[in-house]
Amino acid sequence: MRAARRLPSVMTMSYPQSYEILLVPGFTDTTTQPAEATERPEATERTDAAEAPDSVAAIRSAVVEATGETGASGYPRYAGEGMVADIDPVTRTVEALLIDGAELDYGLSVRVSERKTRG
Repeated sequence: MRAARRLPSVMTMSYPQSYEILLVPGFTDTTTQPAEATERPEATERTDAAEAPDSVAAIRSAVVEATGETGASGYPRYAGEGMVADIDPVTRTVEALLIDGAELDYGLSVRVSERKTRG
């Protein structure tokens, strides 16, 4: 009889232990003012944080660390500096976010980057 082969569980996968979350205006475009963004549909098409311009200043930022819990969205939960986020570590998509206990306001979006460990 062959020995049972153990598969690694999801809980033992190596995920980043911390991220930096940046809260930014959601419809910012370097070629238009925010007021024009609602008037011009082509200006609002680019709302993905990965494609947003790098020159946009963050309204708020926080370093969040893994809590070891899984959020309601099914992704690992990260918390710190007033923010609680469920982040998909494969795509770095923020699936759920609370800021000071409240949901994100309309017109705002987040960017996330893996926090490098120093040492």
